[in-house]
Amino acid sequence: MRVPVSLVFITISALFISFAEASDPSPLQDFCVAIGDLKNGVFVNGKFCKDRKQAKAEDFFYSGLNKAGNTTNRVKSNVTTVNVDQIPGLNTLGISLVRIDYAPYGQNPPHTHPRATEILVLVEGTLYVGFVSSNQDNNRLFAKVLNP
Repeated sequence: MRVPVSLVFITISALFISFAEASDPSPLQDFCVAIGDLKNGVFVNGKFCKDRKQAKAEDFFYSGLNKAGNTTNRVKSNVTTVNVDQIPGLNTLGISLVRIDYAPYGQNPPHTHPRATEILVLVEGTLYVGFVSSNQDNNRLFAKVLNP
């Protein structure tokens, strides 16, 4: 029985194609440290970027989330934000975080995070948390009591 040449070619080609490597293309940039001086920066998106050769470790760190905020106010809570203004290396990464301190019976008033995500980690006490879905989902409440 003679095997057609085209079948042999297709079989050998299939073997080589199956060993091909595929991956995402390299990112355009690893980081874009925000800079306040517009004359010495390059605008990518978000804020202007400093020359990557001028980046230093301090551009990627923040110290201060270990300090409790002042909760002697009407809502008995304090939000300490950390974003690109505190950590310039977060520029263009779409990341921010907060520390929220609550006095007993304190609250974080209802608010929104359009196209963003919120993750909570409770260190001490108990906290009733939740979110409301969009009106496309009948504004359902998803709630839970968190413990450390």
